[in-house]
Amino acid sequence: MNEQEFAELAAGFALDALAPDDARAFEKARSAHPEWAHHVDDALASAALLADLAPAVAPPPSVRDLLMRQISGGADSVTEISSATGLLAAVQNIPDPETSDATESASPRTDVDDAHPATTGAVAVIRRRWTRGLLALAASFVLLVALGFGAASVNEYLNRTPAQVALAAIEGAPDAASVTAEAADGGVVTARWSPSLEQAVVVTDGLPQLTDDQVFELWVLRGDDVTSAGTFEPASGGEAVALLEASFEQGDTIAMSIEPEGGSPTGLPTSDPLIAIATDA
Repeated sequence: MNEQEFAELAAGFALDALAPDDARAFEKARSAHPEWAHHVDDALASAALLADLAPAVAPPPSVRDLLMRQISGGADSVTEISSATGLLAAVQNIPDPETSDATESASPRTDVDDAHPATTGAVAVIRRRWTRGLLALAASFVLLVALGFGAASVNEYLNRTPAQVALAAIEGAPDAASVTAEAADGGVVTARWSPSLEQAVVVTDGLPQLTDDQVFELWVLRGDDVTSAGTFEPASGGEAVALLEASFEQGDTIAMSIEPEGGSPTGLPTSDPLIAIATDA
């Protein structure tokens, strides 16, 4: 194991996230190279920042938005996420693992390596890339917290539902539109849509509480066609953000009804609509 690999595993060690084989290899290298201890100290210090609440400050929107885009990209954006490590390095004046010139040294070979060199080599590369992505992701998270974008806010962002993601996209679209209506049985329903995105969501507040065997069901009306757009159950206060799970076009009418649990058994509304919002405005 070379120093670069050790530094990457140190991040997993600090987060208590090493696989057994990696943990054994890490401890072996740690004993053999006490001069690498600073990597462990740095990783533990970074991990400790995750539990701290930094003083609230207004982070530069460009930095925050860049990091959030990179983090929300997931495993497919490891290369982009890694750039956050460089940004963190610039802020903290610490070495960037992507540009470190640490000397490469050969790792001890095992019988398994000799038997399947190509396979084990590929696995090692994948593992190193995954670990590097994890380190960069953790570094990005730490930087956001350090900038005052609190841990709770980051967690909320990363755990958005598909409906919340769609709502954010619609609100950012240049052709976004919305209409608000009062539901027949109480509560307020706002339909938001974007013709260019061909997506629509409904945002509810104060809807009546249903029985355990009932749900709200959305419908898309296009001419004489009526299509189910999915069911949803609001929170205790009647709040919900629901994505229309059906094809949507400008000019459709969005309706909502109360149906049996699991949705209408007939594929058509079985009760009078609570709202009917035309999107031809």
